[in-house]
Amino acid sequence: MPNQRKNTKAVIGPVRFSYANVWVPKSMNEDDSNAKYSVSIIIPKSDKKTIKAIQQAIENAAENALNEKFNGKDPHKIPNFKWPLRDGDEERPEDEAYADSYFLNASSSQAPGIVDRNRQKILDQTEFYSGCYGYADINFYGFNTSGNRGIAAGLNNLMKTKDGPAMGGRESAESAFADIEVEDDDEI
Repeated sequence: MPNQRKNTKAVIGPVRFSYANVWVPKSMNEDDSNAKYSVSIIIPKSDKKTIKAIQQAIENAAENALNEKFNGKDPHKIPNFKWPLRDGDEERPEDEAYADSYFLNASSSQAPGIVDRNRQKILDQTEFYSGCYGYADINFYGFNTSGNRGIAAGLNNLMKTKDGPAMGGRESAESAFADIEVEDDDEI
């Protein structure tokens, strides 16, 4: 009897979203054929239930990929193996949004489904942004590409549940010009 594939999907939250490239795919190089939709998902370390669900899905993905991607080697013993769940305090100590949190980066070549808390599709691209909160539907899978081995997170769907301070250092135009008094006779 063949081995049963284990579940590698997780619907996680509430989380905070950062580096939200979810409306237009972005390429890391000149080749647009590799452009992907992506988001960094920030999970508070205090959310033990979400972290446990993520860790279980990651372990399942590692087990599923054991023979086909890792030549039967235990991923925990492979040097430089890339795990998707990372510690924000260690890897992004200068960014307060990642303090006391774990994070993972999820991506996909297909656009994610994006809905609001009422499960209504979000059409206004300004409504889902880096800094908002919600839930993420992701799946984990093993990879072995050009000597790099690890578990990656695939981005499926996103649900925004509440607003948060925008991330990225850019303030709104309304805020930037709030103190400007415009005179009727201002000329250029």
